[in-house]
Amino acid sequence: MFLHSVNLWNLAFYVFMVFMATLGLWDVFFGFEENKCSMSYMFEYPEYQKIELPKKLAKRYPAYELYLYGEGSYAEEHKILPLTGIPVLFLPGNAGSYKQVRSIGSIALRKAEDIDFKYHFDFFSVNFNEELVALYGGSLQKQTKFVHECIKTILKLYKGQEFAPKSVAIIGHSMGGLVARALLTLKNFKQDLINLLITQATPHVAPVMPLDRFITDFYMTVNNYWILNARHINLTTLSVAGGFRDYQVRSGLTFLPKLSHHTSALSVVSSAVPKTWVSTDHLSIVWCKQLQLTTIRAFFDLIDADTKQITQNSKKKLSVLNHHFIRHPAKHFEENPSIISDLTGTSMWVPVKVSRWTYVAYNESDKIYFTFPLANHRKIYTHVYCQSTMLDTNSWIFGCINSTSMCRQGVDLSWKAELLPTIKSLTLRLQDYPSLSHLVVYVPSIHGSKFVVDCEFFKKETRSIQLPVTHLFSFGLSSRKVVLNTSGLYYNIELLNFGQIYQAFKINVISKCSGVKEEITSIYKLHIPWSYEDSLTIAQVPSNTEISLKLHIAQPENDSHVALLKMYTSSDCQYEVTVKTSFSQILGQVVRFHGGALPAYVISSILLAYGGQLYSLFSTGYCLEYATILDKEAKPYKVDPFVIMIKFLLGYKWFKELWDLLLLPELDAIVLTSQSMCFPLVSLILFLFGTCTAYWSGLLSSASVRLLSSLWLTLKRPSELPKDIKMISPDLPFLTVVLIIVSWTTCGALAILLSYLYYVFKIVHLQASLTTFKNSQPVNPKHSRRSEKKSNHHKDSAVHHLRLSASDAEDSLRMHSTVINLLTWIVLLSMPSLIYWLKNLRYYFKLNPDPCKPLAFILIPTMAILGNTYTVSVKSSKLLKTASQFPLPLAVGVIAFGSAHLYRVPCFVFIPLLLHALCNFM
Repeated sequence: MFLHSVNLWNLAFYVFMVFMATLGLWDVFFGFEENKCSMSYMFEYPEYQKIELPKKLAKRYPAYELYLYGEGSYAEEHKILPLTGIPVLFLPGNAGSYKQVRSIGSIALRKAEDIDFKYHFDFFSVNFNEELVALYGGSLQKQTKFVHECIKTILKLYKGQEFAPKSVAIIGHSMGGLVARALLTLKNFKQDLINLLITQATPHVAPVMPLDRFITDFYMTVNNYWILNARHINLTTLSVAGGFRDYQVRSGLTFLPKLSHHTSALSVVSSAVPKTWVSTDHLSIVWCKQLQLTTIRAFFDLIDADTKQITQNSKKKLSVLNHHFIRHPAKHFEENPSIISDLTGTSMWVPVKVSRWTYVAYNESDKIYFTFPLANHRKIYTHVYCQSTMLDTNSWIFGCINSTSMCRQGVDLSWKAELLPTIKSLTLRLQDYPSLSHLVVYVPSIHGSKFVVDCEFFKKETRSIQLPVTHLFSFGLSSRKVVLNTSGLYYNIELLNFGQIYQAFKINVISKCSGVKEEITSIYKLHIPWSYEDSLTIAQVPSNTEISLKLHIAQPENDSHVALLKMYTSSDCQYEVTVKTSFSQILGQVVRFHGGALPAYVISSILLAYGGQLYSLFSTGYCLEYATILDKEAKPYKVDPFVIMIKFLLGYKWFKELWDLLLLPELDAIVLTSQSMCFPLVSLILFLFGTCTAYWSGLLSSASVRLLSSLWLTLKRPSELPKDIKMISPDLPFLTVVLIIVSWTTCGALAILLSYLYYVFKIVHLQASLTTFKNSQPVNPKHSRRSEKKSNHHKDSAVHHLRLSASDAEDSLRMHSTVINLLTWIVLLSMPSLIYWLKNLRYYFKLNPDPCKPLAFILIPTMAILGNTYTVSVKSSKLLKTASQFPLPLAVGVIAFGSAHLYRVPCFVFIPLLLHALCNFM
């Protein structure tokens, strides 16, 4: 049925679109660095002690539980309550397990052992029964209220202790982080109950897949509260994203809103976190050893020695988080660091007057201070750069005031240094330190360890090189290149015209070295100044290194900063930097940022084809093949111009007032613009991908119907084509009532699925009957079939109710093929609530709230009637012309209001289906 209408040119186009989509998907799922996270292991067997909740609470939330994590002797000691540590509550995310707390809990326990349990943390974890809260939002409010009760229960476990906590720290993974933020929206919640919130891979901005209105309403409530009450929210919050490895939650969604009056929130990508420097996927972010070590170091630095709990000082909390997650100076955290240091003792003082200096330290018995007089250097150079491969936490670089040969006291400049994977470095602008007479580099006495210290003075213009990126539509055919001829240690490559999320490039750094015998390491750091999403690449030179260049967050309109490629190089090597557009990564960005909207574009294309079929039935009396009508009707210019026009008109006050007066929701295109997700031609690309998906899904559904009918024929030979066509068979009202009752008493998605299966069964039965009829009849010439269709078109409708001809059956199957496509997507969009209901069936027989129940009440009788509908009974309907005109504006509505709110899409689909069903009676 479907294959007969395949056009080779169309097939080639759809194969090409599959290839393009595959390139984008490959970049999203595989186009990133390998997993460099070290696995965190437990030293003793992990134990999860269930905390007894009040009976009323346990009865109100039968599916939820609270656990205390422990290992070995620690677990045994804490089975006897009350507790004496610092409480931390872990909240798992979508389908997450309470046992995910074991990684960070075990590391915290080892750290406590190292300091003889001077301080220790008690890690609690909530069991949310692995609910799919990212896809079904009906339980998010319930989870939030349960967490509130858990916090109160946890604090009661410390009653009577000398240093009893009054608040808890929360670590929320994925949707658990959003639930933690939602606590503040509860009427009776006291903000003082939380002293710190760290979220891991939490989509704060918007849901990944808005499949029901409960998710979007929950997001709106939480985000509006945090924005409107930002002045009063004093909760220090850190959001950590996984980077490009996390294809489930893109990092752009994890960034907390930046508000000028809300300075207690930080957002960072794990690849930019000092001592972590790796991208994590959505699950590994909870066990990645590098990241968990950083988190635990921060926790221990947050402890107030007087209260033996996490400090209440917001300034200190933010300072600690900045130290560990934003910029690490290769020194232990100090709340009030000593800026002035004494430079005394029996040490050698060695003056250095050259502009470039290298010192290799190995088995040094004496401390050495190397002094660099700045007076002469200021006349020639603008900056000084120093680096050391000794990564300990000692102070190593100072500035002297009015010194000649020795310096008794110096300004400790080590706090301004930056820790990198293989070096710690410092860059100073000499103009900013006019009072310094000397720069002092300190080399301690060492035994058996070798390290290298390098310093150089330079002019900024010699180390800052501008490199404009290539045009978006160059498709990688052209490139731009710079060659670093000078033998410096540090370069800034300014990447001009780069700041949009739809841009993606490949940077090749070729290093050539002469006369180098030892292994040399270079570091290439991609620095994005408007967000903490830096990434580092370590290369052994000489080498040819490829670096991906793409963004998680677009450059703000009022931001004039330039993205930088910071190169920490070797003076013995020359470097060549080439940038060119990466077409596959651009497609990857389209999929990453807009892939969730694809179902809306697929359904929009199917709706256009559906309208074309109905109009063909009205105008010619027969129904065109799905592939033919999809190629004819599914055109972007039928949809996109209307959406663009509406978006343009909404810029006018009078139109916006009229829009609000009609109570119309906000246009999805405007929502995407507010999230800086505007790609040029993205709607066209998505429409082509959607049409391609609609084409192949039509092929799949047609093949599936034929396969099922063949299986049916092997089991039971069906009767002939129906002689008496009845829209309402005796069992139809009973079946409809039963399914509506099922929807009311259990789950709407279950009733929709059962109705869908009934509909598929009817179509499979019709296909099997037609196959049997054709096999029993001699093959007729094509012109006879055409004449049969023409004659059938002019016959009195009463004749059609007596017997269904083969041509009418084929027309009906063509129409049903399109309807099955539409219904399949509706069923898929409703599946999350069904899965949630099945998973919680032992606790709740009725799903409440149920996002699919209103839809089920309309869709069940509609599908029941359509399952018994034939084109012969529809083509003479007076309503058919009107029904054929509705799918076009509804296809526009799907894109305008459903691309960022998928739960609205079924509302646009059931209208033409309902009109189609009514054509049987009017």
